[in-house]
Amino acid sequence: MSESNFVQLTALVCEPVRAKVLWKLLDGKAYTATELAHWVDVSPTSISNHLNKLLKAEVLKVVPSGRYRYYSFANSQVAYAIESLANLVPEDTQDKKRKKDSKSGVTYCRSCYDHLAGYVGVTLTQAMVKRGYLKPSGKDFLVSSQGWEWLALIGIEKSYFLNSRRPLARQCLDWSERRAHLAGHLGAVFLEKGRENHWFKSVKFSRELIITSKGRQELYALLDLDFQ
Repeated sequence: MSESNFVQLTALVCEPVRAKVLWKLLDGKAYTATELAHWVDVSPTSISNHLNKLLKAEVLKVVPSGRYRYYSFANSQVAYAIESLANLVPEDTQDKKRKKDSKSGVTYCRSCYDHLAGYVGVTLTQAMVKRGYLKPSGKDFLVSSQGWEWLALIGIEKSYFLNSRRPLARQCLDWSERRAHLAGHLGAVFLEKGRENHWFKSVKFSRELIITSKGRQELYALLDLDFQ
């Protein structure tokens, strides 16, 4: 990538309206132009212009469904880049205190595109590292044989990932915890399995996730973690 291309791309994604759109899409869902226009409080014509620029740069993709067109990230790499940009925002003292005292909200437990983030996501990841299930390696995690055995206990089999083109297990720097949580294909499947097992439930119109009583009990049994 040339310097001029980099400058064009960063200017594109950091424009205020487009930045709000990209932040919204971190919840992993696809939205119509009307929904996004309402979210960022701009006219239909304005949002259309912004979305077309993001499509042209291959930051977003659009999928038609009947008479609607749904916009989402072009790929997981875009989501990682947007989440990483958030780490450049400095935390003030009040934010740190609220995060420390709170056991709810997006900084405590949330979805980051299609994987688990926040305090809960980081704590789960660090517990898997401590037990030797995951091993940091550059920007990724390696999954040990013991890790695959443990994952099988919750219904995640190694064979599922054999033909996947997506990176298996990535380290995604968490903007609220400033430590890595588990991303990549495994991170997405882990969150999907957590939802299927009713460990987490979504908060409407938010990226926040709530740990259910079943989730607290089973995660304590599996990793000796107390999210009370």
